Amino acid sequence: MQPALEQDLAAGKNRLLEVRNISHRYQTGAGEKGPAVLDNISLDLKGNEIAGLLGRSGCGKSSLLRIVSGLIEPSAGEVRYLGQPVRGPVEGIAMVFQSFALFPWLTVLANVELGLRAKQIAKEEARKRALKAIDLIGLDGFESAFPKELSGGMRQRVGFARALVVHPNILVMDEPFSALDVLTAETLRTDLLDLWVEGRMPIKSILMVTHNIEEAVLMCDRIIVLGSNPGKIAAEIPVKLQHPRNRLDPEFRQLVDKIYELMTKRLEPAAAGRATAFPGLGLAMALPRVSTNTIAGMIEEIAAEPYSGRADLPAIADSLNMEIDELFPVAETLQLLRFAEIEEGDIKLTAAGKRFADADVDVRKKLFGDHLLAYLPLAARIKLVLDERPTHAARAARFLEELEDYMSEDYADRTLKSVVNWGRYGELFAYDETSETFSLENPQ
Repeated sequence: MQPALEQDLAAGKNRLLEVRNISHRYQTGAGEKGPAVLDNISLDLKGNEIAGLLGRSGCGKSSLLRIVSGLIEPSAGEVRYLGQPVRGPVEGIAMVFQSFALFPWLTVLANVELGLRAKQIAKEEARKRALKAIDLIGLDGFESAFPKELSGGMRQRVGFARALVVHPNILVMDEPFSALDVLTAETLRTDLLDLWVEGRMPIKSILMVTHNIEEAVLMCDRIIVLGSNPGKIAAEIPVKLQHPRNRLDPEFRQLVDKIYELMTKRLEPAAAGRATAFPGLGLAMALPRVSTNTIAGMIEEIAAEPYSGRADLPAIADSLNMEIDELFPVAETLQLLRFAEIEEGDIKLTAAGKRFADADVDVRKKLFGDHLLAYLPLAARIKLVLDERPTHAARAARFLEELEDYMSEDYADRTLKSVVNWGRYGELFAYDETSETFSLENPQ
């Protein structure tokens, strides 16, 4: 890289990466184009910054990261690295994966050297650089160990060392801490931030994917919030807090609350009175997998002290130790079934939600079943078909085919499984897993 350009990047003046009007669709099993994953994404990455892509599972974060890295080609749009179009894997971009992705038959040293071998670096130089990277990331003394001998946190440190050893300009991280336990993740985050702030990492910028709001505020200089179905940029939020950041600092908490409020705006009821949380109308609603135990637990938590029926979403997330990928689907389901309302980052129980919280098991089941029939078209359709058929039975495939007219096979399968779980709890119908058949337990 030219010295002048390197100075500009260090000062944050030039763009390392330009993403322009990226859209993407994956092909279905039949070879046809599936639903849009990304829609018209444009963003820049400058030198000397950590930028975060924040969003829920399914919003296309990981797909965007792979497009940026040149691992997959977008359906439309363009990515430019240092002004040049990206047409394949980029030498100046290295990736750290969620799943460690180490070769189990290679030692720590051999795993870290692998990228250098691919670049045909001389053996002695490769070994010297690999040992330096291993030492930098805190694994000195474990060079000859195999992955099976390491803890999860240590394996991920090997992943970081392997990415850093090639001296990339951009380090791309795909939820690198999500597979780790809470304490290990916190330690690794802190160590990584210390190296970044001290300027000890041989990189110019970091682009990371996360679904953890606090993690994004803790680490990033700029947070890019992605909406879902399809993924598109909902907001860009600068983070001006100085490192090291304190989670208990009022400014930190205010920013976390602001992002929760922003991400829940799309869950608020539309003027016509229908919930906008789920894409599509009627049978086209793709439902999340949320257990009835989790639904009941959330209602009980909101109803109890100190919330008394209305709770701040970040507070509920802390109380229940839930991240947004777990919290939002439950909140959306409560809203869909009219047991709660979402507004300005808060969740408030409706009168029906309060009745559910106070009721015994049988009353809860009846109330839940009534709300399924009233507000969930697929549940009502299944019950109607079972009522009208002389056998009071129907194969699941009959409803799956109908759902696949509106959504992918995976979404259709997930949606039907959710309705099976919810309908059983509400005692609307029975379901036999072996024959994959719905039936009425007590036909009228």
